[in-house]
Amino acid sequence: MKNSFLSIICFFCFALLSAQNITGKWKTIDDETGKEKSIVDIFEKDGKVYGKIIEILNPEKKDPRCTKCEGENKNKPILGMLIIDGLTKDDTVYDGGTILNPSNGKVYSCRLKFDDDKDPNTLQVRGYIAFFYKTQYWQRIID
Repeated sequence: MKNSFLSIICFFCFALLSAQNITGKWKTIDDETGKEKSIVDIFEKDGKVYGKIIEILNPEKKDPRCTKCEGENKNKPILGMLIIDGLTKDDTVYDGGTILNPSNGKVYSCRLKFDDDKDPNTLQVRGYIAFFYKTQYWQRIID
């Protein structure tokens, strides 16, 4: 009986801890259409947070290129592209870096945080320039 109870407590503690860990696979949801677009793998390297597109969900756009990007990403495949770059954790948010929107080729300042009004597997993704911003809500993929 004690082992079962201890197992249940450990499971819930692990679930809470993993829910607050930003790393992992996230399904992107377009803020205008509400459609699922891609899977982004968010990972940490040398104390910074990055995100790379690892899957395109629209079967008609399986090999798109970033034709509107500038610089080193110009005409590069979107699949495998690093779109979240150099965020650091500051209390409950991750910011101080950028996010690339491959649809329009623009790079924005970025802030990521868990959405308190939704379940713990929802990530609020905000790209902004000065006071203008757009927000998307990505869903964690649980393996």
